[in-house]
Amino acid sequence: MKRHVLSAMFSGALMGAAALSTPAQAQQNFITIGTGGQTGVYYVVGQSICRMVNRVDDANIKCNAPSTGGSVANINGIISGELDMGVAQSDVAYRAYNGEGTFDKPFKDLRSVFSMHGEPLTLLARADSGIKTLDDLKGKRVNIGNPGSGQRATMEVLMDAKGWDSGVYSLASELTAAEQASALADNNIDAMVYVVGHPNGSIQEATTTVDAKLIPLTGDAVDSLVKKYPYYSKVTIPGGLYKGNPDDVQTFGVKATVVTDADTDPDVVYQTVKAVFENFDRFKKLHPAFANLKPEEMIKDGLTAPLHEGAARYYKERGWID
Repeated sequence: MKRHVLSAMFSGALMGAAALSTPAQAQQNFITIGTGGQTGVYYVVGQSICRMVNRVDDANIKCNAPSTGGSVANINGIISGELDMGVAQSDVAYRAYNGEGTFDKPFKDLRSVFSMHGEPLTLLARADSGIKTLDDLKGKRVNIGNPGSGQRATMEVLMDAKGWDSGVYSLASELTAAEQASALADNNIDAMVYVVGHPNGSIQEATTTVDAKLIPLTGDAVDSLVKKYPYYSKVTIPGGLYKGNPDDVQTFGVKATVVTDADTDPDVVYQTVKAVFENFDRFKKLHPAFANLKPEEMIKDGLTAPLHEGAARYYKERGWID
């Protein structure tokens, strides 16, 4: 039984049989959305959704979005019934649905609600390095990320698509995310890669301490990856987020997605989606990472599990899907 149903029953028991004096009170649902660390964008995603939902009095939904351990923890929370919805990387959702990686069996009841901001493979290079394109990395000192990190895994996928190995660089360092900004500023590396949502503190640190440029990741290799892997999509890093980088930059990566499971009340999902999209301009202003969100992309890009029927109902009403 889902948590929002349990919460409503528990609330009713506390209030007593006579307390539920109106139909609206009797039908009220409580939903919990798993997020991430309180300093991260996932936390803002959940809080922002709840802010939209809680503004709609006649939806009879009370939403809360606590800090959690992130993607894997959120999906496990949905599986256990502790969470109604959660924010998860599109590749993690893919692995959960298909029973890969840390998920020992497929979770075929996983359902998509919509996608959010991109978490792109971000390439940042010193302005004096001469790096302007992906191919310019050859012969340079590049931090490809520490083993086990998201940036290392994604960079290796891209390198494989290009037919490269680490020998194409004059130095392939394996610094952690916390170490690479200072290494770039100290001229110990020419470029660094990071899989992250934007704006990001590490990129801000690097661009404020040294003249550094975001480098677009485009071309046939990227196109082939986006086509081959359903959890990758093309992403735009908005211009103006970082010093010396006024223009939008095209790259690719995973998406943050909002997910639930198949037995979550369709009306609750419908009302949640409706609250976001019918207050979309307000929603987009709640974090810089939301600025470039577009409904037509959110209902399909990066969604690696089927749409929940409640979300699909709203999208059909809007004429966004057939």
